[in-house]
Amino acid sequence: MSTQQLPVVVIGAGPVGLAAAAHLVGRGIEPLVLEAGEQAGAAVREWSHVRLFSTWGELVDPAAEKLLAPTGWTRPDPATYPSGGDWAERYLRPLADALGDTVRTGAAVTGVSRAGRDRIVDAGREDQPFVVHVEYAGGREERVLARAVIDASGTWTAPGPAGGSGLPALGEKAAADRITYRVPDLKNPAVRARYAGKRTAVIGSGASAFTALAYLAELAESEDGTGTHAVWVLRRGISGSTFGGGTADQLPARGALGLAAKAAVEDGHADAVTGFRTEAFERDADGRLVLVGEDGRRLDPVDEVIALTGFRPDLSFLSEIRLTLDERLQAPVELAPLIDPNQHSCGTVYPHGHRELSHPEQGIYLAGMKSYGRAPTFLAMTGYEQVRSIAAAIAGDLDSADRVELTLPETGVCGGAGLFDTPDAQQAQGGGCCAAPEPQLVQLAAPAAVGAAAEDASAGGCCGS
Repeated sequence: MSTQQLPVVVIGAGPVGLAAAAHLVGRGIEPLVLEAGEQAGAAVREWSHVRLFSTWGELVDPAAEKLLAPTGWTRPDPATYPSGGDWAERYLRPLADALGDTVRTGAAVTGVSRAGRDRIVDAGREDQPFVVHVEYAGGREERVLARAVIDASGTWTAPGPAGGSGLPALGEKAAADRITYRVPDLKNPAVRARYAGKRTAVIGSGASAFTALAYLAELAESEDGTGTHAVWVLRRGISGSTFGGGTADQLPARGALGLAAKAAVEDGHADAVTGFRTEAFERDADGRLVLVGEDGRRLDPVDEVIALTGFRPDLSFLSEIRLTLDERLQAPVELAPLIDPNQHSCGTVYPHGHRELSHPEQGIYLAGMKSYGRAPTFLAMTGYEQVRSIAAAIAGDLDSADRVELTLPETGVCGGAGLFDTPDAQQAQGGGCCAAPEPQLVQLAAPAAVGAAAEDASAGGCCGS
């Protein structure tokens, strides 16, 4: 069999992985989508309770919509903001169904290489197909040959640790029963009971931390949440940009979330602790957690910890592939300068394609959130443009692959605030990206530690998760 007759393996059946498959089908190329979860959109379903910043109009890939059209699928109102659950159930599930047997679930990729070549061997390397090792839910293993590989597996399974040095804090593993690395679903009675009336530390300064603070404040004001209190642990100091940066913030949605976090502090539902980099977790006599900072500070005991310090890519199964990754972001070297969170927000990341995503190992691409490494500025629209370009390149249509077919306004397209549950609230927000309430600068009594003004890489995320 010629290498060109082999399928293109797509790792991950999330929004970008399924979009990649749709674009490949549109090019007459057979995809094989391998999803470790039990169903398509498995990661999205884990944050089903969180509302996205982007509207439906920004969350449906054009090639996917074309594939869905013959099935009778109806596109949701493009001006509204779905939750993760809406996105998974109303778009990802029908798209996976339309792709049929090309999507395999319960199929975890454990390794990618060149057939008969480890990463050391040069001779005949590019003439060999890719070999993808797959382990299925029942334990069966398979070896799949592919003409190309698109890794759209995301970063959801590798959250950042609570430790302030990028490594887990001392005692973090032992405290796992009291720590979560996701925004909790406080509408779930069992989860709600875990936090109701408790003192919870929220570590992080991005959109997810804002969301968690707002949820906890709402719980504190409810009948069953008396005594609920949050301790907001920031690695940096309080500045004008902490809550979105006012008119300078190119993410109005983040500004709206920032206002919710600001209100949580001002209303007494949360205390802000600044310049605190967690070095260790200890237990008090009652088993509660005491956070110890690198500077020796010890916080009052907490019952629970929500660590929201960003995500990072799992590169372990790509160890036999030759990749060139930026040493800081772990993103492709040509892409890294375009997405550096120190310089860019969602709206200032320029659309890019196969050339920025290529590696010395021709035919393999990291796409979607996986391509962004540790940068949090990813948008679904950007991922869709990535895979459109990649599919065109694989098909040999370089004219199309090199042509940018997406323009993001500099003000960003993250229009929703992530907290709205009712159409009325969405209407008050407005459908455009500039309609969010303008965040105001804020002064808090909490002292900022010396040297704490450095920005956290976790700030500025766009997906509300």
